[in-house]
Amino acid sequence: VRLVESGGGLVQAGGSLRLSCVVSGSISGIIVMNWYRQAPGKQRELVAGVTSNSDTNYAGSVKGRFTISRDSAKNTVFLQMNSLKAEDTAVYSCNVKAWGADYWGQGTQVTVSS
Repeated sequence: VRLVESGGGLVQAGGSLRLSCVVSGSISGIIVMNWYRQAPGKQRELVAGVTSNSDTNYAGSVKGRFTISRDSAKNTVFLQMNSLKAEDTAVYSCNVKAWGADYWGQGTQVTVSS
């Protein structure tokens, strides 16, 4: 199983980016698909998650600006990020939690210039 993120990059404050995470290989019993981020010198934090029932949750700092979605047919999870701020700068990683397993991608850098 591999998780491969894409879509990161450099953007000005106020801009938008769309991250994608493609899951290759078969994962049974997916519970939730998450996006985490880790900024330099800070702990990793949960940004957003979407369950197998399509319920979503967001960190307070991104609520109203970020939207998580999934395409089950393509085994892909997305993170649409709007109104980006300098404090959103971090490495964003995809995570899939399933029964008895936890999968991570390598991460994609998002840099927001102010």
